[in-house]
Amino acid sequence: MTTVEQAEKLILAQLKDYGDETLPFEQALGKVLAEPILADRDLPPFNRVTMDGIAVSYSALQNGVNTFKIKAIQAAGDEPTDINEPTECIEIMTGAVLPASVDTIIRYEDVEIRAGLASVHVQDIKKGQNIHPRGIDKKQGDVLAAAGETVTPAIISVAASTGKTHLLVKKLPRVVIISSGDELIDVNQTPSPYQIRKSNSYTVKAVLKQHGLAADVLHIPDDPDITKTQIKQCLQNYDVLLLSGGISMGKFDYIPQALEDLQVEKIFHKVAQRPGKPFWFGRYQDGVLVFAFPGNPVATFMCLHRYFLTWLRATLGLPQQLPVYAVLDKDFEFLPPLQYYLQVKLKSNQQAQLIATPVEGNGSGDFANLADTEAFLELPLERNEFRKGEVFRVWKFV
Repeated sequence: MTTVEQAEKLILAQLKDYGDETLPFEQALGKVLAEPILADRDLPPFNRVTMDGIAVSYSALQNGVNTFKIKAIQAAGDEPTDINEPTECIEIMTGAVLPASVDTIIRYEDVEIRAGLASVHVQDIKKGQNIHPRGIDKKQGDVLAAAGETVTPAIISVAASTGKTHLLVKKLPRVVIISSGDELIDVNQTPSPYQIRKSNSYTVKAVLKQHGLAADVLHIPDDPDITKTQIKQCLQNYDVLLLSGGISMGKFDYIPQALEDLQVEKIFHKVAQRPGKPFWFGRYQDGVLVFAFPGNPVATFMCLHRYFLTWLRATLGLPQQLPVYAVLDKDFEFLPPLQYYLQVKLKSNQQAQLIATPVEGNGSGDFANLADTEAFLELPLERNEFRKGEVFRVWKFV
C-alpha cells in the first residue's frame, strides 16, 4: 500500500504550468503574480512631511532664531512654497512636499502661533526631523512585489500606488468537483430515511474558493454508462477532476472501472492512512489529473487539505509551507498500522507552544465533528500509542 510520503511525492511529480492571464488589479486578490511589480518612481516620490507643524531652515535655529514669520500654509497636494528669508517659515501639513528652501519640520505641539508668528519653545530639534526622504523606501525600478508572490491586500495597495491597473498572474487550473451516488439529494430537498443531502461538493467548493479557485460541480448517478460518459466529458474540458465517493469496493462504485476504460493512468490507489485509505490518484493524457477521494466527509476534507492544496501551491510555484508542529495534550491510541489524522482544537500556552487537544468523533462519516475542530494532527503509522507532551505535525484547516 502506498504510504503518505510516497503519495505526496507522486502527486508533486505531476506539476504543470497552466499559463498566465491579465486581470484588473482589484480582481487579482489571491492570485499568484507572474511578473514583478516595479516602482514607477522613487518611494516616496518627494521629500515628504510626516508631521503637521512648521517648516524651517535648520541653519536659522543654529543662528539663534526661534520666532519665525509665517509666509504661507501648505497642504498635502499643494505646490511647494519656498521661504525668502531664514526668519520665515511655512505652516505645513502631513503628506505635503517639503519645499527646497527648508529642511526641518517642528511639530505644532512644539510651537506657539500668534499674530502670524510661530515661536519655538523646545530645544531638542534635529536637522531633517519629521521628514520622509525621497527614495528612502525604494528607488524607481526597484521590485516592490516579486513574481511568485500571492496577491494580498498589501500588494493590491502596491499596485494601486504604482498605477499598475492590470496584473499578470498565473492561471489556475480548471477544476470540476464530482460527487456520485443515488443516495445523495439536493440540499433543498427533504431526505427520506435512506437518503442524505449532498454536502461534500459544497465543502470542497468552499475550501477552493478560500484559495481563489472557482470550481464547477457535477453529480453522477449510480449508472456505469452515465458515469463513463460524464467522466469522459470532464477529462476533455477540465485540468483537474476532484471526485468524492464511488472509488471503494462496492458493487455500485463504478468510477474506478470508468477511469480504467477511459485509459486514465492509475498512479496509486489506497494510501496507508485514516481517514482516506481508498484515495485514488491518476493522470490522463495532456496532464489532466484525477484526485478521487473517499466519499466520507472527513476523508474528503482531510485529503483535500493534505494533498490537493499541497499540489496546488506547488504547481503555482509558491514556496513550500514550513511545517507546523503542536504538542499533544492527551494520551491517544490508534491500533491499525495506518498514518492517522486526528482532529484537534488548537491553543497557545504561555510558553508560546501550540497545543493540540483531540476532539474524537465517530469516524470519517462524522462531518459534524469538523465544526468543532481546527486541524488534523498527523500521527505516524509506525506507532500505536501517542503520549501527552509529544510533538507532531499539524495541518490547519481554519
